[in-house]
Amino acid sequence: MIKARSAWVLGQTLVWMSFFSASTANAETYTPGQKFDKDFETYAQSFLGDHCVDCHGDSDPEGNLSLHDLGPIDEVNAATWRSVWAQVTLREMPPKDMTQPEVIERLQFTDGIVSEMTRVMQDKGGFFDHLDPNKGNFLDHDLLFGPLPDGIKLAPTSSPARIWRLTPQEHITRLNELINHEPAFDPSKPGLRSHGDVVPTNHGGELKLYFGVDRIIKWQGGTVAYATAVKSVPAVLSSARDHGLENYPNFYSVNSAEATQILGVANDIIRYMAEGPLSIAEPYQITDDPNSIADKMKGDLRGLPTSLVYGTKIERPLTPVYDLMKDDGVTDERLRAAVDFLFESLTFRPPTNKESNQYLTIVKRSIEKLGKQDGAVLGLSAIFLDRDALFRPELASTGKADRNGRVMLRDWELGLAVNHALRYIKPDDELRGAILDGRMRTRSDVEREVERMLADDSIRKPRVLRFFREFFDYDLGGYICKDNKALAETGVSTRGTAHYSSMFDATASTDRLIEMILQDDKDVLKQLLTTDKVVATETDKVYFGRKRTEKEIADSVAAAKKAAADAAKLEAAELEAWKLANPGKKPPKPAKEAAKARRDNINHEVEEADLSGPNIYARVGRRSFGAGSMKPERILATAPEGQRLGLLTHPSWLVSHSDAMDNHAIRRGRWVRERLLGGGIPDVPITVDAMLPDEPKNTLRQRMRVTTETYCWTCHEKMDPLGLPFEMFNHAGLYRETELNKPVDSTGEIIDSGDPGLDGKVDNAIEMIQRLADSERVEQVFVRHAFRFWMGRNETINDAPVLQAAHRAYKDDGGSMKAMLVSLLTSDAFLYRTRSETTLAAAN
Repeated sequence: MIKARSAWVLGQTLVWMSFFSASTANAETYTPGQKFDKDFETYAQSFLGDHCVDCHGDSDPEGNLSLHDLGPIDEVNAATWRSVWAQVTLREMPPKDMTQPEVIERLQFTDGIVSEMTRVMQDKGGFFDHLDPNKGNFLDHDLLFGPLPDGIKLAPTSSPARIWRLTPQEHITRLNELINHEPAFDPSKPGLRSHGDVVPTNHGGELKLYFGVDRIIKWQGGTVAYATAVKSVPAVLSSARDHGLENYPNFYSVNSAEATQILGVANDIIRYMAEGPLSIAEPYQITDDPNSIADKMKGDLRGLPTSLVYGTKIERPLTPVYDLMKDDGVTDERLRAAVDFLFESLTFRPPTNKESNQYLTIVKRSIEKLGKQDGAVLGLSAIFLDRDALFRPELASTGKADRNGRVMLRDWELGLAVNHALRYIKPDDELRGAILDGRMRTRSDVEREVERMLADDSIRKPRVLRFFREFFDYDLGGYICKDNKALAETGVSTRGTAHYSSMFDATASTDRLIEMILQDDKDVLKQLLTTDKVVATETDKVYFGRKRTEKEIADSVAAAKKAAADAAKLEAAELEAWKLANPGKKPPKPAKEAAKARRDNINHEVEEADLSGPNIYARVGRRSFGAGSMKPERILATAPEGQRLGLLTHPSWLVSHSDAMDNHAIRRGRWVRERLLGGGIPDVPITVDAMLPDEPKNTLRQRMRVTTETYCWTCHEKMDPLGLPFEMFNHAGLYRETELNKPVDSTGEIIDSGDPGLDGKVDNAIEMIQRLADSERVEQVFVRHAFRFWMGRNETINDAPVLQAAHRAYKDDGGSMKAMLVSLLTSDAFLYRTRSETTLAAAN
């Protein structure tokens, strides 16, 4: 039924119709992203009048959303305008059975909302929805990879001038370089952690910097006592997100509490650089003969710093800071050497003369007031808070702008951008030399250095692996607190932290598998989605196993009891024979106890996977966390045929996309929709109680019936049919054929993917994955996410040539990640910056 239009809309419609007709007659063109130069209020009223208020008027509006008195954007109605922006951008509105606005008309309307929302909300919390990587897919995929409609004119692309705050991983790796030696790359054992790799989490999933672990030769107590006794500092810089792409410049800042913590960490690091374990231990604890200090190690010292014994061999790097502090007295030469060394270690570039002199003055004044030891520590600590020690600038403050206002990065800004794209440690000698020699100023300079680093396996590139962690989100399993009863029902061990340790092990195993596929560099995405290879530990025989049915469990228990009874009879007979042969002697351990011990070691719940293969290694910490450290030893095995296919069927991914009690089909489906199909999902309205009913006797699919209600299904039809095929696995990642003693229903459907060849019903996750892995659209969506990660921003229509070139490079080189990276890192989006008044002020 056609609703009456509001007077507010009608009052402006005729004005806009005449304006729009004139524009059309003059063949108006539109460059996306250009400044919105129309009167937004007039334009918006006309757009809403033409396309929205028929259904969202003042009488019985659809979805209880009335737009008839919406009015211009202000703080009060901002939430409604955000919803309008999302719905129109995603082409959810107008409904598909209604007349659709022209592409330019839709783009101008949504760009106008962004412009107005940014202006109006500038001092009221800001508007950032369009900058969120989770909303990057709101931009129509066909506008990026298909032919552009008439009238759209692209502008040469660039990225905004900005500064990037270091991620927690980057920051702690920089600090680690100051106090710990890392092993050189060993080509015979390429999976072992090497210099340049990210500092790994410990066996509890914590990201920490440890002091002096290479020198610890003895300790009192077990794993927990060791971890408590060893001096460590956690990652200080926080991450605002817990999944998806994280490294966007506008996500992060450094607050005062973090700055205070960093100063404290700096104090500890500088003292350790100067004195080694003497800065954290008593002199008697440093010896190569622990027995010689036995009298000082008496009593229960577990968890105390005095429970550790350090060897006398110096393992830490000896730097100009050590040279400054080891001898009495102070000279300008030694002071400046320490200042310049620390500055470059923390900012990755040498200081200018001005910077060097400023910090030299700070250290001198501090020494004058506090004495050499404390003064030097405090003065040098200031460098840890230098802007470039916590942020990486891309301000393009030098260089001449082209006619489009773009400035190409150059010298240290360009060199560090290239270094940051791949690494967490400072530039190697070749890249550093190229920057100093003025050979980091052109596209070919970047291509030369990127190709060189990608070709050299000894140059570790943890940023590439970080992209895959953020793209697949497979590293979250160890952080999901499972209900113990629900976990026990899956068939895995619930003893202590066994499950969580297995998940952190699984993350390292998946890391290694990805690295092996990257090493081959052929059909990378397809291989990740369809590989039958598994990097496994001993416990993975359970996690990659099959959950038995109730009947199979009962049969297994009965068989075990019979075997135990038979063994007991045999042992009893052997015992009687032994007694006759050995009169008066004490008999061996009773057969019943031995049989019970054998029964207790059987997991009746699971048919373990047969995982065997060559020995390989995974990148975990060296002996840094005591007896409970994760072990690097792995095997390269083949997954059970017909049960697993690629990373999305590995426990690391499945558990990462589960919750405390069960699978999370909605989250899994949303992942497939966004990361593989390039679809967008609007935010859940605050009026929606997004909870499934608590029905222990019903399957997840049955409980999810509530999402099929009309109000919910508009969004859930994009997610649920993609997530439910993974019901062939339980929430610990085990393959299963029954749920609640009924056959598992793992059917699903690919709906409205944007590629008609993909759409259709699927029987299970494996069939769905095979179909997705063969899709060119899925490849293109993968390229879009790679663009976001390495550019640190969402793509725009102006980036279409960059995305198409990157996909072409990937495809033409047989699915090569290296080829795609070279294309992205030599693109205008990576090389050029557009400066604003804000960034110019920051540069000065």
